[in-house]
Amino acid sequence: MTQGSGSSSSDKMGYLNSVLLSASQGQADDKPVTGGGLSEDGKFNYGYASSAGKRSSMEDFYETRIDCVDGQIVGLFGVFDGHGGARAAEYVKQNLFSNLISHPKFISDTKAAIADAYSQTDTELLKSEKNQNRDAGSTASTAVLVGDRLVVANVGDSRAIICRGGEAIAVSRDHKPDQTDERQRIEDAGGFVMWAGKWRVGGVLAVSRAFGDKLLKQFVVVDPEIQEERIDTSLEFLILASDGLWDVVTNEEAVDMVKPIHDAELAAKKLMQEAYQRGSADNITCVVVRFMPGQAGTSQSKT
Repeated sequence: MTQGSGSSSSDKMGYLNSVLLSASQGQADDKPVTGGGLSEDGKFNYGYASSAGKRSSMEDFYETRIDCVDGQIVGLFGVFDGHGGARAAEYVKQNLFSNLISHPKFISDTKAAIADAYSQTDTELLKSEKNQNRDAGSTASTAVLVGDRLVVANVGDSRAIICRGGEAIAVSRDHKPDQTDERQRIEDAGGFVMWAGKWRVGGVLAVSRAFGDKLLKQFVVVDPEIQEERIDTSLEFLILASDGLWDVVTNEEAVDMVKPIHDAELAAKKLMQEAYQRGSADNITCVVVRFMPGQAGTSQSKT
């Protein structure tokens, strides 16, 4: 099932398809979902794999979308790991990228557009949550491909890794309450971090940045950390995944697993299955993007 791949000719249809398919994703808790695609310009292919794993409910969502903005083909990829239920993650999945590509500076100042889109989406999510009794939130690990640029943004503990020149490189960091700078920021805002099975904001939340979480919003900010990488012949692939993978698989292990698998969908599926076999207790969602321009040797067989 190909999920959320927006039509380059009609953003409205792409958005509609994304909404409809996210609903079907939520109904498929009992079995893994995989899929993938190829960019129209042949510069990258992508795959995703998502499973509830050993959990009885599914709170992970993902987005894989190719669109056309100002005449440029762009790739939009995201993993969203919900907590307190699925609704915040689903909301971010449905709205974040639509807000981003409609930003007037999406092409000219992509980093600023991403920061604004994160903030806008969070504000609108919190408004929609006014009548909810239970707090809900979501991490986000997103990647935007624009021209020869890969722009990665992150809040929470989903993670983005690239393979460049055969090496695993983290292009995001997990936002945990016990990190020195995050703890300081929370305490400066009048909050506290305490141990309750793991380090938690206010003794409740195990991530220090997220969408939603209206009762903790003063401390749990949505400011993304953004990193830009150049897409060149040394950049082989990108992995985005929820902590259901990273709890049991290291960055280097993930890269080593993906290296020999040229089909991005099969690579994502391999990561998901490996995490499950290693005993991951969480939902598991993986997105792999393979870059194909100007690569020699075996890369020619990746299409």
